[in-house]
Amino acid sequence: MSAVSPPRPGRRQAAAPVVNPYPLRYPDSSSRAVMTRRAWWLVVLNFLVPGSAQALAGNRRLGRFGLGATLLLWALTLVCAVIALVDVGTFVDLATGAWVPGWLALLRPVPMLVVQGILFLYAGLWIVLTIDTLRLVRLVKIQPWARLATSIVAVAALVLSSAGAVWASNSVGAARDALGAVFTQTGPAVEPVDGYYNILLLGADSGEGRDSMRFDSISVVSINAETGATTIFGIPRDMPNFPFAPGPMQDKYPNGHESHPSATCGWGSGINQLRTEVEVCQDGNAIYPDAVANGSEPGVEATKDAAEGILGIQIPFYAFIDMDGFAALIDALGGVDINVSERLPKGGGPTYEGQSAEEWAIGWIEPGEQHMDGDTAQWYARSRYTTNDWDRMLRQRQLQEAILAQFTPGNVLSRFQDVAAAGTHLVKTDVPQTMLGYFVELAIKAKEQPVTSIELTPQGGIDDRHPDYDKVHQIVQQALYPPTPSPTPEG
Repeated sequence: MSAVSPPRPGRRQAAAPVVNPYPLRYPDSSSRAVMTRRAWWLVVLNFLVPGSAQALAGNRRLGRFGLGATLLLWALTLVCAVIALVDVGTFVDLATGAWVPGWLALLRPVPMLVVQGILFLYAGLWIVLTIDTLRLVRLVKIQPWARLATSIVAVAALVLSSAGAVWASNSVGAARDALGAVFTQTGPAVEPVDGYYNILLLGADSGEGRDSMRFDSISVVSINAETGATTIFGIPRDMPNFPFAPGPMQDKYPNGHESHPSATCGWGSGINQLRTEVEVCQDGNAIYPDAVANGSEPGVEATKDAAEGILGIQIPFYAFIDMDGFAALIDALGGVDINVSERLPKGGGPTYEGQSAEEWAIGWIEPGEQHMDGDTAQWYARSRYTTNDWDRMLRQRQLQEAILAQFTPGNVLSRFQDVAAAGTHLVKTDVPQTMLGYFVELAIKAKEQPVTSIELTPQGGIDDRHPDYDKVHQIVQQALYPPTPSPTPEG
């Protein structure tokens, strides 16, 4: 084995190169190339992980604060996403404050207010971090071409990120306002009736010049509490001589509703006349003294009792759709696709007997596939002068299904603030806030199944002049509780 020769006296060994362990914090400021690379790194880090640029190259305290806020926001977002994916009903309940006790119901908007505030503050923090990042870049030290480029990229990233946070904050605020305006009731959850949640769906036009508003569209939506399977029963607005469920109106009309033409009021026998009869011609608050306190109206409660008597089922809730705000919702959703079967006029109808539609129409809806805006869709639902009420009921149901088809997650998310704003002017309901999460789950289940529509019209086997309400009850029971097929005997 040979011995290692000792170093010769006087010979210098090459010094090991010195490596800078902190190139972002202590760069070689004399090298424009080094400073340019460092600038791009800081700009990208500030966009991807806000606070990291300061932690690596600037004020560590500000960096730790920015990183902490970023990681906290990411963690909260991840937790919310997991909860929403696993149990969307629980997520909605948490967000809407349904878990808050009834005696503290005024605090239910607080969760959304907190989220809105966090997002808004984070947007402000991101602006501060971006400005500080541009300071750390030291533009005068980088290559001339990169000065403008890094500044543009940093500002563009700032606009994108902070605008996204502000948009999310505003969307949360819009959701909070919409929920507060639509779901005003704070009562406890209600159990389904015989396995179903039945909701009276009312449509009316409260537009300019419409005094004594009547319900032009009346239907009952029955949702299976387990599967979400949905059946819609369409009730003709002129249905005569209908019975009432037990209550004040049945006491008044034990043998069914009667027509009472009057010079001062003039209500008829149709179910759509009940609101006028109860709220305009009579003291509705005396007939239904608890209606307003429970988020309803006397006219709605009378119509609900009539729908229960007609269908033979209990209806605990109602939802009112104002046709005057109908167009705004459709426009917010980007329009609807409708296959029009016949030419229909737009306009308020003839001004004298015998006037043709060509004379009074302000426009026409042509046959064929059409993408309708809100105004056209509203006329499509209203038009009746060249057809009949049965056709109009079918068109209204067709339009309802087209609107539901537009309520896809992507479409609603991209237009959320417009949809929420339209909803506040469109819908009233007495469904309590505590049941919102549950109904969201049911709605998701319902979208996976076809909707069954049953119209109580001559086409559906019901005489419109002299309805057989026992037969109506049978139709409803067969639709909701179809008989189970008997097992086929073996062999």
